Amino acid sequence: MRISANFDGGNIQVINLDNKDDIQLAIRPDAGGEFYQWFNFRFEGEVGNQYRLNIINAGTASYPKGWENYQAAASYDRQHWFRLPTSYENGVLSIAVELDCSAIQIAYFAPYSYERHWDLLSAVQRHPDVDLEHLGLTLDGRDITLVKVGDEDPSKRNIWITARQHPGETMAEWLVEGLLNRLLDRECATAKSLLDKANFYIVPNMNPDGSVRGHLRTNAAGVNLNREWQTPSLERSPEVYHVVNKMKETGVDLFYDVHGDEGLPYVFLAGSEGVPAWGERLAGLQQDFVAALTLASADFQSQFGYTKDEPGKANMTVASNWVAQEFDCLSNTLEMPFKDNDNLSDPLVGWSPERSVYLGEASLLAMLAVVDKLR
Repeated sequence: MRISANFDGGNIQVINLDNKDDIQLAIRPDAGGEFYQWFNFRFEGEVGNQYRLNIINAGTASYPKGWENYQAAASYDRQHWFRLPTSYENGVLSIAVELDCSAIQIAYFAPYSYERHWDLLSAVQRHPDVDLEHLGLTLDGRDITLVKVGDEDPSKRNIWITARQHPGETMAEWLVEGLLNRLLDRECATAKSLLDKANFYIVPNMNPDGSVRGHLRTNAAGVNLNREWQTPSLERSPEVYHVVNKMKETGVDLFYDVHGDEGLPYVFLAGSEGVPAWGERLAGLQQDFVAALTLASADFQSQFGYTKDEPGKANMTVASNWVAQEFDCLSNTLEMPFKDNDNLSDPLVGWSPERSVYLGEASLLAMLAVVDKLR
């Protein structure tokens, strides 16, 4: 038996490998030590054998409720992901594996590698409507890259999309891949109509350092980027600092911040109802956007989600709240599950990269439904 996590996005610590029925592992905390839940490792054994992998520090992870009814993701070829029988009891997450091949990759959710991130950027830049802009560097010296789609005509609406402020929420970049590919499809009438009316500014990965380091929630300094938007700094949160400065340059008419939620087995939006700028206009836009996304994707629903903030009580350090207030615009956090979507369950794969991609495509329909009303 052998376990390795010494690769991009890898995270696991081996405690004991002596017993194949009680392989003891632990998740390595993010920098700063406050958060951990993401795991991603390669397990090697004998074909046909059964193994039980026990993550013994799961009970003190950031979101223990996230383990309830959760099934670990796995792949033999790192392309097609399925779920493994997983149970949670007495603070231990147990994953049962019967090997069909000698090696299997097991992760909290299907990874979106840094290499795939660069493949995406390299592919989309070939489109005539796309320009890549280097916004700055992360603390580890990685590029913060903005994908600009459109002609930057100032009379058009400006739509901003960000993903993976929390690096372990890899479904967010899968969604952006689907959205970008559809937006650049020359045969797609939705995309053509949107680009006639809007410029897109997309950051597919807000936290490349955390992604490569195998973090759940923080950057290289142990900072939760989605609590930095009111006062970002080059010392703590250059990722947010550079994006905020670019937003102030372009303006924002619609903001879509893409995330994953550990606990709730649903797709939902968290709006900006608690910001001081909230009023009849933003409420109407929110209602129209929710209605359109409900029609565009059967995976989306509005019954389950976070409690709405009371008027004037929003946390203004959060991206969607700060942007809504700063630009008086429609602004949402989109959440997808790490588990399955209980409204349309799929026991074999749960929530998946493919469903994230489809939701990205559907998101464009919701944007088209409101684009004429944004300004």
